[in-house]
Amino acid sequence: MRRLVEAPHPFCDNVTVPTRAQVVDALRAVVDPELRRDIVTLGMVRSIEIADDGRVSVVVALTTPGCPIRSHFERSVREVVAALDGVREVVVGFDVLTPEEKQRLQQQLGRPQGLPDGTLARVGNVICVASGKGGVGKSTLTANLAAALFAEGHRTAALDADVWGYSIPRMLGVHGRPRVSAERKIVPLVAHGGVRVISIEFFLSERDQAITWRGPMLHKALRQFLEDVDWGELDYLLIDLPPGTGDVSMTLAQLLPQAHFVIVTTPQPAAQSVAKRAAELARRYGLGIAGVIENMSAFVAPDGSRHAIFGSGGGEELADELEVPLLASVPLQPELRSCADEGQPLVLVDPDAPASQSIRQAARGLIAELPPRPILTAQPAESGITGTPLPMAH
Repeated sequence: MRRLVEAPHPFCDNVTVPTRAQVVDALRAVVDPELRRDIVTLGMVRSIEIADDGRVSVVVALTTPGCPIRSHFERSVREVVAALDGVREVVVGFDVLTPEEKQRLQQQLGRPQGLPDGTLARVGNVICVASGKGGVGKSTLTANLAAALFAEGHRTAALDADVWGYSIPRMLGVHGRPRVSAERKIVPLVAHGGVRVISIEFFLSERDQAITWRGPMLHKALRQFLEDVDWGELDYLLIDLPPGTGDVSMTLAQLLPQAHFVIVTTPQPAAQSVAKRAAELARRYGLGIAGVIENMSAFVAPDGSRHAIFGSGGGEELADELEVPLLASVPLQPELRSCADEGQPLVLVDPDAPASQSIRQAARGLIAELPPRPILTAQPAESGITGTPLPMAH
């Protein structure tokens, strides 16, 4: 390695090359898009060489040899280093973290089961739809929110992480077996012309089959859903969490440090207080809360009279307590349930229905708060499927 000191530029007596400290400081602007930390903090900068003629060489250690976001790191390193005074050329090389370095990084990040391989780097926003208890319409809202975001012109997918109570395939009307791509990635099924969907149902021998897995198997399956699925370029990935704050929710909170939560509650105080626990889980893991959706708000009868069957004001009180937006109050409308049972989201069947208008309002609120970010250009991964094989029927 060349000596890293300031030296007069050979072509101009008044120009000096940058110091190593300046290069390191510039590299702090290069962020791993999945781990959400800069490559200096992550220990991914293998070496820095600064030549007297202003040529700077940087070697970045990747987590995997076939990292699909290698081009992102190369482009970002070139941009930030080239912006320094005295730099005439930037050369970016790559290495791979040793097993020992990976282990230290996993411990540092609290990810004992491994590091991401870059698949989710092409996903702009990950939104976990959570509730403290079951029966509040969380899955129905997830399916309709995904359809609403797609109707707004955004690339959207839905991941059914409620492994025991999977229902997203029924509500989006999509069933079948995913295929595996040439890169050995699972290809999501597509609903309603463009909403990509993955659920455990797609890997079972029959519909409505009971799942009796324990925590470790759930953890491995969820990792495979996230890291071994070819999600492609997405603006929004909606994840339907199971009720409560158990293994699945904690696993996803650890695996998705960039995610935001949407908390679903009904107006009644009991549901509000329980839903707050889901928000506490998100904040315990340092995740953002995009807002609250109050479902099963007042029922409007054919004569125009309003009936607050489940009370009123709970969603607004929870949003105020959490200091986040109330994205929508979705009225109690029978068609929202019946359309979900038929696999046809109400927001697509009848966009003017009161419940549809509220859900589309929530979707627009999410777009405003979490706008689509630039999608990284990804290269195909060379490594195969990393998770435990799912019980796909033959």
